[in-house]
Amino acid sequence: MKKTFLLFAALLPMLAKSQSKNTFTITGKIGNLDPNARVYLDWTDLLGNGGTEDSVDVINGTFKFTGELTGVATCRMALAHHGDGKMKAVYAGDAIYFNFGPENFTITSKDSLANAVFKGSKIHDQEDVYNKKIGGQIMAITKNANYDFNAGTPEQRADSNFLKEIDMRFRKRVSDRNAAQLQYAKDNPNSVFGLIALSEYTNMSKNMEVVAPVYNALSAKLRNSKKGQELDKRIKSVKLTTPGAEAPNFTMKDTNGNPVSLKDLRGKTVLLEFWASWCSPCRAENPNLREQYKMYKDKGFEILGVSLDSDKKKWEEAIAKDGIPWIHVSDLKGWGNEVGILYGVTGVPAGFLISPEGKIIGNDLRGESLNKKLAELLNK
Repeated sequence: MKKTFLLFAALLPMLAKSQSKNTFTITGKIGNLDPNARVYLDWTDLLGNGGTEDSVDVINGTFKFTGELTGVATCRMALAHHGDGKMKAVYAGDAIYFNFGPENFTITSKDSLANAVFKGSKIHDQEDVYNKKIGGQIMAITKNANYDFNAGTPEQRADSNFLKEIDMRFRKRVSDRNAAQLQYAKDNPNSVFGLIALSEYTNMSKNMEVVAPVYNALSAKLRNSKKGQELDKRIKSVKLTTPGAEAPNFTMKDTNGNPVSLKDLRGKTVLLEFWASWCSPCRAENPNLREQYKMYKDKGFEILGVSLDSDKKKWEEAIAKDGIPWIHVSDLKGWGNEVGILYGVTGVPAGFLISPEGKIIGNDLRGESLNKKLAELLNK
């Protein structure tokens, strides 16, 4: 009995180590908070299948999250300073985006997540190096553009040249960042941040002739990971939807539950438009689409809207409010929309112009560029 006890005692450290190997603990300490403050953590495992949404109260300025994780997680952490809900914390409050591994680390700040200091996370340290290499997070670049705009006088903000200058600087920073991401992926084929870099680059580029060889050079572990397989599908889907390719057929139900197939619209010039009720840029484009539809619908033009909504009521309300009378379909799976996946859609609005013969003849045409293309095709 004594030998058994001693053996068990000797195994305890090993058992503890094995149990903690695939877990993480995030301990936070933030000062000057309302007693009702709450923190929200949404994370997904890039290399495995883990991930969840979680939230905890901030008690005496501290909070803690724990969970199981086998690979590297990407996450969004949001702080509702006054306990006024997750959405306000994310979109109009205090939110940060970062990566972490199966490790124990701390986040500390005097007043907010935006000013948080990380300690003890090797993955976050690697992420810092990565961000410095590529020119920072895209959120920071966007924030800088907003700062440039707000720093202008009322007269400047009403000046189109001032706005164009800000837009040009923003686009230059994004372009430089994209180029740096591609180079980082080439230089770091064994790093999860090489995979992250290539995935983000692919979201911004349709040139799969450049992306594919870099993807193939990634380590087998990264290619076979969850995120690696998602990227592989995206590369293949983009290749399927380049101009000149035959538009992949699909069937999806409309607002009344009736099936609609893309092939049923053969003989018409079709704009396959991916959108959602919650997408402000999509809604902002709808008046122009409505005008183009009115102008060309009797000349063989049709719009097939594919919604990435998950709430049918909000989808239908947006259709009615915007007065968009064309065909609308959705499977109400949000970003899991099967047609969106088929066409490699990673952001909305996204559009594909399809010829009467079913060939893709244009991608992501908006505003004036779409109007010119439709005039070229249909004013004959």
